[in-house]
Amino acid sequence: MLRRINMSRNSFAFPAARNLLKRRLFSHFREQTAIIRTAVDWTVLLYILIPGGLLGGRFYYGYWNGNLPGWFSHVPFVVVPSLLAILLATGGIVLLLQEGDLLFLRQRQNWISTILKGGMVYSLAVTALKMAAVYVILLPFLIRGYDLSAASAYGLLALTIACSWAVKLLGHIVKVQRQGFRRRLWLILAVAVPCGIYLRLALFWKDSPALLFLAAAAYAVVTVLAFRARLRLRGTFMNDVREDYKQRMRIAAVLLRRVLDKPRPTRYKPWIFRKSQPLLASKLPESRFAAAGMKALLRNPAHLKLYLQFTGVSLIAIFIVPVVLKWLLYIVLTSMMAYWLTSFWNLFSGDDYIGILPFTKVQKADAGSKAMPILLMPFAVLCSAVLCMPAYGWWGLLIFIPVGAAAGIWIGRIFSVIRFAR
Repeated sequence: MLRRINMSRNSFAFPAARNLLKRRLFSHFREQTAIIRTAVDWTVLLYILIPGGLLGGRFYYGYWNGNLPGWFSHVPFVVVPSLLAILLATGGIVLLLQEGDLLFLRQRQNWISTILKGGMVYSLAVTALKMAAVYVILLPFLIRGYDLSAASAYGLLALTIACSWAVKLLGHIVKVQRQGFRRRLWLILAVAVPCGIYLRLALFWKDSPALLFLAAAAYAVVTVLAFRARLRLRGTFMNDVREDYKQRMRIAAVLLRRVLDKPRPTRYKPWIFRKSQPLLASKLPESRFAAAGMKALLRNPAHLKLYLQFTGVSLIAIFIVPVVLKWLLYIVLTSMMAYWLTSFWNLFSGDDYIGILPFTKVQKADAGSKAMPILLMPFAVLCSAVLCMPAYGWWGLLIFIPVGAAAGIWIGRIFSVIRFAR
């Protein structure tokens, strides 16, 4: 009987969970290596990385045995732990899970647990190496520039690594359990608060090695508790796979950031107008279509970001120019915003999905004429405030809303007549 069981186990490609874990680790290494090799070839390695490494090593040796740079005397100690705290908040946990595990390994919970443990241990080890490498680079500045003792330096290193472990695990637990705005709030507690505490401890206890090691032990306890909580977590498999894929593709995302547009994240609910309430009181088809166009602009992160960025630049430009040019610049910038909004409306109304709806060209133009002044109004009022209040004082405080509203309605209607085909 035992022989039959052994034969059945040996008939599998992976007779034990540790074999599958080893295979996943090797696959992860090959995947990351292949991504890096697409950007770094032997030419880059020979002519850039090797000379750069030799030159950096020469500078590093000089920092230990020679004089530190002159500009370093003006850098306060708070900058170093602040940089480390920012680095603590980056990155995540790789669990080495795959989509197929939901089908093939769901009944083998001990296999899933082994893969989770291996992935978390691997991630924490990589985090420790990363933090240690950065810390070693900063070490001559800490010891020779800020007069830290060797014990304090080791204590700060232990605190940094322990805090990075706790932050990575706590942030990961929040990411696989929460979505939307609640996720951001919980990440403040899971990531920002531990990093803030780390910064305060590093500042106040930098000359007390015993207290630094004690704080590191406290973060280590938090790490152990978070590790166990992650293993007991259930019902998050698809979120685990999605977060795991995001972490594995971090290097590819950096390399392709300037080549491809970032894909929009999956939203279970829109972040604004969740219940699709009517924006306009009228129930005419043109009003409903106009409301749909306004919601489409506000719900699209790229369009909303461009609207806010142009608004911010316009506010600064109107504020810094002389009073004589403020009105001219205000009209020009408002006209540019109106032109962009009409272009957005033409794309929205000409979309293939919109073409399915029974709207005529005249109805689409009428809907755009209703939406244009409303979309232009916030921009026009804010720019009017920056124009009127510095130029006219208390009178500007009284007139900036009527002036901005009038400009938004007037310029919006002009561009609607010019650019909307009827």
